[in-house]
Amino acid sequence: MTPAAAAQAMPTPVSPGLSALKARQQGAWASGDYAIVGTTLQIVGETLCETMDIRPGQRVLDVAAGNGNVSLAAARRWCDVVSTDYVPALLERGRERAAAERLPIAFQQADAEALPFADASFDAVVSTFGVMFTPDQERAAAEMARVCRPGGKIGLANWTPEGFIGLLFKTLGKYLPPPAGVRSPAQWGTRARIAELFGPQASDIQAVPRIFTFRYRSAQHWLEVFKTYYGPLLKAFAALDPAKQAALTGDLIALLEQFNHSGDDSMVVRSEYLEIVITRQ
Repeated sequence: MTPAAAAQAMPTPVSPGLSALKARQQGAWASGDYAIVGTTLQIVGETLCETMDIRPGQRVLDVAAGNGNVSLAAARRWCDVVSTDYVPALLERGRERAAAERLPIAFQQADAEALPFADASFDAVVSTFGVMFTPDQERAAAEMARVCRPGGKIGLANWTPEGFIGLLFKTLGKYLPPPAGVRSPAQWGTRARIAELFGPQASDIQAVPRIFTFRYRSAQHWLEVFKTYYGPLLKAFAALDPAKQAALTGDLIALLEQFNHSGDDSMVVRSEYLEIVITRQ
């Protein structure tokens, strides 16, 4: 990137409050091993690439990529992929997966709210269950739009407020209230919020509800996996005293039982998400 382009790509500084929140979030996602959970979501990245009609040879940026689900899906379609996240350990998990499949993906540490790329650098910009967790939603959306070329596409998969994961967020909020003035990540799973964030830069927005199904050996198995590997839940339990940990466990098991429709001892829980494809003006 030229110095002029770098200066153009540099957004205004974030507020100290949001910076502190981002640091805490980064620490949460770096704890545990999100890749254990993230790998189970691979089908979402494949579906998003098909909905976007990703074409071979296109330059694709995966924002808040985690362990690289959409990155891998796009690379399997012969795209030139850059996979970014602000957690180095997650990028390393993506590298391992790409190496195993011999997929030529470039991995780069980057903040979704300050993408180190020039304007209109990519044909497609994607994120599955990643960018929705940024503290400054407007800033992250503006960055995704900025680096996408005119006529290019922005593809997102975001949990909805009414779905299983959306209700999981609300359950956690009972015990650890979110910071004042910070919007819920689940707002990214609503058409209204997407229109607010991307409408001025979009010539078209398509948003379709879809279902991802969590399949675990039991509700208890899901809870143990998420408490161990899913940073936000791991940190939530660590921040609570034993009595509140027990209460949160009871609430989570009740939520799992509410959504579980396996009909046997296993857990089969459908969670709604919004699949969004935005065409850049």
